[in-house]
Amino acid sequence: MKPVHTLRRLAGATSCAVILSACNTVPQVPEIPKPTVSALMEKASQAASSGQKEQAVTLWKQTAAAFPAEKAPWVSIAQTRYDAGQYGEAIVSAQEILVRDPNDQLANSIIAISGLRLSTRALADLSRQNNLSGPLRTESQDLAKLLRESLGETVLVPPQAAQASAAKPPAARGGTVKKGAAKARQESSADPFSGLK
Repeated sequence: MKPVHTLRRLAGATSCAVILSACNTVPQVPEIPKPTVSALMEKASQAASSGQKEQAVTLWKQTAAAFPAEKAPWVSIAQTRYDAGQYGEAIVSAQEILVRDPNDQLANSIIAISGLRLSTRALADLSRQNNLSGPLRTESQDLAKLLRESLGETVLVPPQAAQASAAKPPAARGGTVKKGAAKARQESSADPFSGLK
């Protein structure tokens, strides 16, 4: 009986060894290498240089999602949006840069200039609609004063620029307009902060 038990044990051990070796020989699927930041950025830059700006922005956003600590994709998005005059989106992207690098000068510049351009547009629209009054006017004046102090200027638009636009005759703008209305339009379009001095 002993040889039968031994044979059974030997058969059991052999079958376990065969099963375990079969697990070991399962073909391995090759791992696909993850693209690098530089490879993804290069692909997006090629799209941008070929004029496909929206595709480039999509690729930069994918890069940002794949590498959340990287600021480079956000720099490209912010600059592209700024260049396209999409100042609100440029500001949002620049803020993403500052999350990753609080001292980034480009991001701070994009935020400051984009914010000023949006403010200038809004103030020009309000001036044309004659709705710059009350608390809005007071707050705008306070902000204009802060901006003048930050820039070290006494006025936001130098007098030469204001005089040059005021000296342009109404006929040069394509038509005859009453003198007072023409001057008011010139001042509001040349200097939306004219009412804030």
